[in-house]
Amino acid sequence: MWDRLFRLLRIASTGFCFAVFGLGGLVILCGVFPLLRLFYPDRQESQRHARKIIHHGFRFFVWLMVVCGTISYEVRHVEKLNRSALLIIANHPSLIDVVLLIALLRQPNCVVKASLRDNVFTRGPVLSAGFVVNTDGPQLVEDCIASVRSGDHLVIFPEGTRSVEHNGKLNPLKRGAAHIALRGGLAITPVIITVSEPMLGKGQGWYHAPKKRPHFVLSVEDDIASAPYAASGETAAGDTMPTLATRALSDDLNTFFTRGIQQQCSN
Repeated sequence: MWDRLFRLLRIASTGFCFAVFGLGGLVILCGVFPLLRLFYPDRQESQRHARKIIHHGFRFFVWLMVVCGTISYEVRHVEKLNRSALLIIANHPSLIDVVLLIALLRQPNCVVKASLRDNVFTRGPVLSAGFVVNTDGPQLVEDCIASVRSGDHLVIFPEGTRSVEHNGKLNPLKRGAAHIALRGGLAITPVIITVSEPMLGKGQGWYHAPKKRPHFVLSVEDDIASAPYAASGETAAGDTMPTLATRALSDDLNTFFTRGIQQQCSN
């Protein structure tokens, strides 16, 4: 009986947190965004202030989820994020991964789906912060590189969507993140995310509350340099060096995250 009661309470707390999140998105869209454009006509300056607001808003939202008993979390090696201009690559087990990460980053940027730009509750943050939308075609790579070089922390989930299996096999990694790192000569800061109970994964609604409170672990790992992959790429059998290097780096990232998730879950 108590397990059922606690589960119902988690469903209620999750629904409450989602309502607060949606309301915050509408406030940014209808209030904050117009005011920022009014007081800061320069687009880049307006976006910088918007990202700060989103960062603090997400920090509040994470605090609210913890206080309501919806989740608990820990961050390992957080000091590695106390730098500027990072290309952050993370796996994607849950809908709130991006919230947890942006809550840790003071000048965040993120590659987001076009559906988030078009959703009434998330359109405000995406537009006001100038997040990179993944439908921009060839310009996407250049926009990502420019974002990091300007000092932003750019977050990319190379799976493209949430993982199907709970703390299991990754979705096949798309090569865009590796291509961005190689094209821009950027190091990759990997963040391995695991969660003790499946929550807001692929196909899960907010009302699918787990039996126990989910505990998220975000582990910031050592940087992975892209330069050795670019230097070792050789043209062979009609293939090009960038293609070979991108494939090799993407394959190694897949292995890195798969092993990291398994090790983190076994600890």
